[in-house]
Amino acid sequence: MMMEQRLTDDEQQVLKTGAFGAVFLVSNADPGVFAMIRESFAASGAFAGASGLVKEALTGGSLPRLPRDSALEVESVVLPALGRAVEILRAKSPADLSVYRELVVAAAEQVARAHRGVTPAEADVIDRIRTALAAPA
Repeated sequence: MMMEQRLTDDEQQVLKTGAFGAVFLVSNADPGVFAMIRESFAASGAFAGASGLVKEALTGGSLPRLPRDSALEVESVVLPALGRAVEILRAKSPADLSVYRELVVAAAEQVARAHRGVTPAEADVIDRIRTALAAPA
C-alpha cells in the first residue's frame, strides 16, 4: 500500500488556487454583490467537508491571489491549476483525487445554486471546471 506523500507549499497553493478559483469563476459568471457573499459562504461550507491532504491544502495558509482584471484572465490561471492539482494528487495521493474533484464540483454547484438557481453562464463555467478536473492520466 502506498503511503500518501505530503504536499509542498507550492502544491497546496495549486490545489487551493484551483478550488477557490473555480468558486470565484462560478460566482463571477452571474455577478452581484449579495450573490457573491451568499456564494462564498456556500463554498466555504463545501470545503469544510474536506479530509486528508485536500483539507490540509484548502484550509491552511493564505488564500490564493487571483488576477482581478477579467474573467478570462482568472480562467487562464484557474483551469490549468485544476489540471495541475489533478496531476499532483494522482502522483502523491491517488486516494484524495476523487475527493478533490467531487469537492470542487460540489462547491461550484453550491455557489451556482446559492443565488436564484444555476444560470446558463454558471452551468457553462461548471462544465469547463469539470473538463479541467477530468485531465487524463
